[in-house]
Amino acid sequence: MLHNFVIPCLLGLEGLIAKELREMEAQDVAAENGRVFFQGDFSLLARANICCRYAERVQIVVGQFQAKSFEELFQGTKTLPWEQWLDQRDAFPVKGYSINSTLFSVSDCQSIIKKAVVERLKEKYSQVWFEETGAVHQIQFAFQKDQVLLTLDTSGAGLHKRGYRLQAGGAPLKETLAAALCNISRLRPYHTLYDPMCGSGTILIEGALMARGIAPGLKRNFAAERWAQIPREVWQQERERAQDLVSPAPQFQAFGYDIDPAMLNLARENAKRAGVADCTTFTQANVKDFAFPTERGTLITNPPYGERLGDQAQAEQLIAQMGKLFVLKKGWSYTLLSSSETFEDTFGRRADARRKLYNGMMKCNAFMYYK
Repeated sequence: MLHNFVIPCLLGLEGLIAKELREMEAQDVAAENGRVFFQGDFSLLARANICCRYAERVQIVVGQFQAKSFEELFQGTKTLPWEQWLDQRDAFPVKGYSINSTLFSVSDCQSIIKKAVVERLKEKYSQVWFEETGAVHQIQFAFQKDQVLLTLDTSGAGLHKRGYRLQAGGAPLKETLAAALCNISRLRPYHTLYDPMCGSGTILIEGALMARGIAPGLKRNFAAERWAQIPREVWQQERERAQDLVSPAPQFQAFGYDIDPAMLNLARENAKRAGVADCTTFTQANVKDFAFPTERGTLITNPPYGERLGDQAQAEQLIAQMGKLFVLKKGWSYTLLSSSETFEDTFGRRADARRKLYNGMMKCNAFMYYK
């Protein structure tokens, strides 16, 4: 049986997610700003949770409708088939957001939706009280221009939480965005990857996972694994499928450098937990001493910039320094993520390609040099 799903994501990653969903054999894939809709069965639900590198979470679409009043919200919610997903003891908390909509009070919308679901379940199960001691089925609502999207979250913790990064630095890069940088940089299993300002190692670890075909969610659990509605063997089969896709990629190596020894120790621990310690090396060094240690290399980095670390002038000086350091060199490519609107002028040359991305709510560009 096919179900409707939606994946919320960082702005700029919709196309990458749509492509990987099609490769997973999803149907009716449709990308919108900040989310991607698709259809599939329970196996695809599990596969998307385990294997999607750029998604924030996987949600089941319960229904969509227009609501400009609380009465419309109540009735629209009550007509949806909640009993298909919620048993008598299941917990169903409600949360969400409202953007450019008549109903802007999140707390009021939470209360109305909760009441409507309860009333629906009362009628279907002929009971007046729901103890909610069972598996959690998080109801999410999204209001955009008076259109209501009601979903059930199947992921639990956000999918960017792979499980290997227990701590991060002062300005951490989301794992999903790091993976996207590796994708748009066309990282291959035979490449040598460098990050001269690696921090806790996220870019290198995501690159190693990608090069070896290791699914990002292979070592974590998901909320819907505890749902009675989804057979447990589905999750086992999809984990076995993902494990079968792992490849050793013996040529791949990743090298990270940072001036902070504490961050390097953290990066080593993260790489160990991710299972890629054997192909990642972390060394204390200043970016100004980077000296092209191999004939070819793929360099991807997220240098400090003013909005992140509070010193815009220092960030601009670093960009200028990188422009002199990362010279055009046969066999080398560079991808640098920055929020600076004058990056190319400060760096000293125009990028061969650029990609607009968001680091959380911060608009950035990935500047790519490869010619």
